[in-house]
Amino acid sequence: MKSALHWIACWLVAALVAYLVASTLATQVILANVAALGPEVDFAVRLQATGHDLLGLAVSYLPLIALGFLLGLPIAAGLGKWLPAQRLWLYVSAGAVAIIAIHLLIKAVLGLSGIAATRGLLGLLSQGLAGACGGYLFYRLRLHGRPTNNTMGAEASNEP
Repeated sequence: MKSALHWIACWLVAALVAYLVASTLATQVILANVAALGPEVDFAVRLQATGHDLLGLAVSYLPLIALGFLLGLPIAAGLGKWLPAQRLWLYVSAGAVAIIAIHLLIKAVLGLSGIAATRGLLGLLSQGLAGACGGYLFYRLRLHGRPTNNTMGAEASNEP
């Protein structure tokens, strides 16, 4: 039971951090596109827009990211049983793929980009980077309190 609660806590924190990074990056990509058209976008506008988007997207984008992580991270864990030396990259990849897949599925099913920044490759890749950050955090949080091998900092083969 304690292990399940730990997994859930790690999943929630990783999904929340991935959301914070994804929303912030999406806002900055859009503002960069606006600035490229000529208007000046100062720091105050960037900060205000980021805060607005963090609050506004929480009801729709955060649950999608949490769902994507709920599907992707256990797959990474399963693969990690056969590839224990690659667990870090499996979790990082799972986070990135989960968020990119969300956007590709929304585009394929609904014919639209749910997050405007993902209309371009840079915006889509920025969202993948946010997912990778969440996957990395999940991996690190799962290791918290577990024994590590002190040989060159390599983690023990316990399942993160």
